[in-house]
Amino acid sequence: MSGIKFLLFFSVFLVVGEVLHAQLRVVISSDFPPLDVVMSGGAADHTSDPDDVQSMVRFLLYTNEFDVEGLVVSSATFANIAKKQNMLDMINLYDKVDENLRKHDSRYPTADYLRSVTYQGRSGTWGGSVSNNMGAGKDSEASEAIINIVDKPDPRPVWFSVWGDCSNIAQAIWKVKNTRSAAELKIFLSKMRIYQIAHQDSTIDWLLSNFPDLFIIYSESTYMGIFGGPNDQLGNLNWINMNIRQNHGPLGAAYPTASMGVDGLKEGDTPSFLYLVSAAHGMNNPEDPTQESWGGQFVRSGKTNHWVDGPGPLSISKWKLKYQEEFAQRADWMLDQ
Repeated sequence: MSGIKFLLFFSVFLVVGEVLHAQLRVVISSDFPPLDVVMSGGAADHTSDPDDVQSMVRFLLYTNEFDVEGLVVSSATFANIAKKQNMLDMINLYDKVDENLRKHDSRYPTADYLRSVTYQGRSGTWGGSVSNNMGAGKDSEASEAIINIVDKPDPRPVWFSVWGDCSNIAQAIWKVKNTRSAAELKIFLSKMRIYQIAHQDSTIDWLLSNFPDLFIIYSESTYMGIFGGPNDQLGNLNWINMNIRQNHGPLGAAYPTASMGVDGLKEGDTPSFLYLVSAAHGMNNPEDPTQESWGGQFVRSGKTNHWVDGPGPLSISKWKLKYQEEFAQRADWMLDQ
């Protein structure tokens, strides 16, 4: 091999190596409710499933592992209102503990940075149809931000952890499809990785039907493997109180005691980023959903780049001891030690 060819080969090798070992780019899209959310009987704009608040407490303790490029607030379950202030209220609690977190890892982002990448979607989209949720005149701060994030000149793909409806992502793709060439759309889609939790609106169907090459993990039941409950020694309210809620500062105290259908740990959306946490730990290659991970194990749907439930909830619950031990450890980092 000539000297020039060797240098070119070595340069490409270094670039590829840097991409593989760099932090993952992550966008969280959450149907995020107010912090004083209730499951029923409260004001209409405060009635929702509290499990997104549970999941966000955990996610904020893992922001050191990722390049967090967006916190998207979509329409909250039941209330169907998208309100960015709800997420900002949560970040204000993070602001009270982030200096302690940075004593353990300097990569924890500042609260001001997280505020700067918080975006609001449209209200009225949760559970909605394609015609209701996307199309002409339905851009939002969130959908525009998604386009800008994907367009960045960064070789790393963007991982979208979708906790609520998929409308903001679908709207971004719809706009690119209708304003750019087919070749440009292909490049745009190639940079996206979507992990969708459950069927929360019809735009996920539109994505699955129209974009067979778009990377989508669609967890219709696997995510339930994280659920706790009274008989779960690693996820009942006693465990949550001892390790997260009590004597762990204001962010830990914000963790709701129950969610729709589950007392203690529910966090139905958490597997969408636990999949990336275990990848950051070197356990799995996130580009291969057939591998075991903290966020589940999946199988390919036909000849598409879509991945659906495989072994099911057990592929998440089998790792509960490990990810709960780490959750408790990180909660301890919030304390002034």
